[in-house]
Amino acid sequence: MDIDDILAEVDGHAIPEETRDLQELTRAWVTERSAPEILPWPNALIERVLERIRKQIELIETQTGIPDPKLSFRLIILQTELERFKFLVRSYLRARLSKIDAYTLHHLTDPATKARLSDSEIQYATAHSTLLHQHYYSSFLGQFPGGLQRMDDSQGGVSMVEGPDLDRAVLLGGGGKGRVREWRWWLRDGYEVWVGKGGCGCLSVGGLLGGWLGGGRLS
Repeated sequence: MDIDDILAEVDGHAIPEETRDLQELTRAWVTERSAPEILPWPNALIERVLERIRKQIELIETQTGIPDPKLSFRLIILQTELERFKFLVRSYLRARLSKIDAYTLHHLTDPATKARLSDSEIQYATAHSTLLHQHYYSSFLGQFPGGLQRMDDSQGGVSMVEGPDLDRAVLLGGGGKGRVREWRWWLRDGYEVWVGKGGCGCLSVGGLLGGWLGGGRLS
């Protein structure tokens, strides 16, 4: 461990929890919007953020109407901060729901992908898939033979379930967590890629083996 690692560790502990949650939420939002496949649901982070939003709303409602210029200015700052958190949460959820809408059956039939969804997202995807199948059945599937009415048919070795494009190139940035200064990732073709802390790289998501965004090491 050198002086940079010691300073980074001290700075990390000095950051308030609210600021750390905001940084993690922002990172999750940017990463989710950039990644072609849906990423694991950060349950603990979202619960803390939603609880903080609820308490901040209660505080604003309690102090609204008090005739104090200093308090009024403080409420403006609190409302601005509240709207920032709400925007990030809404946009983050929209990014995840857009992927679920685009590849509903893939998220429900692939066990690894389904494990990344929250319980509410699984309920949403199930209801979305049911409505979509009912619409297709009443529109045209009902006119086909029984063997051709499945939306997840895989006869002939060709699956009808469409998934995200994992050959799409993405930018990877080395995260700042931990004392490790660089990470090595093996590609499916046998090559390896090194991403240092603060560095970046561009490659196909499908070429990576393992959890390429795990633990905050890459973003």
